[in-house]
Amino acid sequence: MIEVENITKHYGKHLALDNISFKLNEGDILGFLGSNGAGKSTTMNIITGYISSDSGTVKINGHDILEEPLEAKKNIGYLPEVPPLYNDMTVEKYLEFMYKLKKVRLSMKEHIKEICEMVQIDDVGDRIIKNLSKGYKQRVGIAQALLGYPPVLILDEPTSGLDPAQIIEIRKLVRDLGKKHTVILSSHVLSEVQAVCDKILVINNGKIVADGETDSLTQLGSETRKIKIVAEGREQNLYSVLKSVDRVTEVKKMGESEKGCYEFIVESTADVRRAVSKAIARADGIILLMQPEGRSLEETFLNIISGNEEV
Repeated sequence: MIEVENITKHYGKHLALDNISFKLNEGDILGFLGSNGAGKSTTMNIITGYISSDSGTVKINGHDILEEPLEAKKNIGYLPEVPPLYNDMTVEKYLEFMYKLKKVRLSMKEHIKEICEMVQIDDVGDRIIKNLSKGYKQRVGIAQALLGYPPVLILDEPTSGLDPAQIIEIRKLVRDLGKKHTVILSSHVLSEVQAVCDKILVINNGKIVADGETDSLTQLGSETRKIKIVAEGREQNLYSVLKSVDRVTEVKKMGESEKGCYEFIVESTADVRRAVSKAIARADGIILLMQPEGRSLEETFLNIISGNEEV
């Protein structure tokens, strides 16, 4: 769906991107992370065709962004950090204008109505954009990116400036969009990336320094594995059984999560999930939850860009 191969970009003598490559498949939701000046925005601008690279190629759904720019861009929906809105237009008129600008061939009224319902702005179609809240403006920006249903969506800081309730709504929307679109999400809020994205790419000083699934990256460099377990049974029996499992180094009692069910944090030096499952079953306990507990993405990110952790 997206193929970035050996992209290099200079600004004068400054090397902004140094031979970076990555691929995304249909349905991937990628969290794109990097410090200010790391090359994140340059990469996104090259992918969208806003600027060109010095060397390397970008293909969107098989179309080279430089050799077939119109065909490639038809496959992209883009939401910049500041949505490209015309504040004196109503939501409906703005989306009709963007529909015509993008030369969408679907039925205009029906298509815009469907998108407005999808991003939950169907109740503000007749309102002037400048009078909308920040959250609604972001939704209008996402709606314009969705016009024509492009298979690739690139969202730059989509929750910037939103309140907690609006952030939760946009996160849910992005997850829903990932079911039908390939999504690149750029954000400085690392907890947001961890909550929404299934893959993460970290860029630092123009180079990709980490690229992988979210869960695997948060486990990097950790000699101790942690698992949260909720099990039904007698607390002391469950505790003793967990302590007895080979390679388990510590078991922490976290209290009763519901009547007759107890939560534990198990630390080990190996993957002990199967052994724990068998041990609790032998003790007549029932496992209700077994969930790996990784480090925070913030800790992983800081370790990677500081060079204290190799991927």
